[in-house]
Amino acid sequence: FYVNCKPTTLHPKGMFLVGHLVFNCIRDIDTQGVGGLTFGADPMAMATAFVSYLEEKPLKAFSVRKTQKDHGIVKWIEGDMIPGEKVVIVEDVVTTGGSTVKAVERTRAEGLDVVKVVVLVDRQEGGMDQVKAHVASVESIVTIEDLLAVYHSRNRP
Repeated sequence: FYVNCKPTTLHPKGMFLVGHLVFNCIRDIDTQGVGGLTFGADPMAMATAFVSYLEEKPLKAFSVRKTQKDHGIVKWIEGDMIPGEKVVIVEDVVTTGGSTVKAVERTRAEGLDVVKVVVLVDRQEGGMDQVKAHVASVESIVTIEDLLAVYHSRNRP
């Protein structure tokens, strides 16, 4: 089945909660930015950057393009990031890990140092292992097993 986080990550209360959850995963690491592959990661990155400012540990947000810009300044990243800065990649859902790995590779191609990946929902289909092959520190906030347990606990006859 399909896991769609966008109704949550684009809702005011959802943004508030997701921003705090992600920020709590990265608050103690040395990083200057947070971002990921557009579109799923965009509201997560923006919410986390906003919370980081409220917590007086400001992080810049950035987006990783799905296709490289072919006019003006050709680049993969949109945002005020400087090569050499340490960043965290965020992802709403990981299934195979392919999109997350693509975000990591494109971010590194722009000269940024990816120090961690934070995933909102791990579907537990092997994707996290794929991501861990590219980034040492990878964390999920919830798993599909967690979500199903809550669903079943609330929908028992």
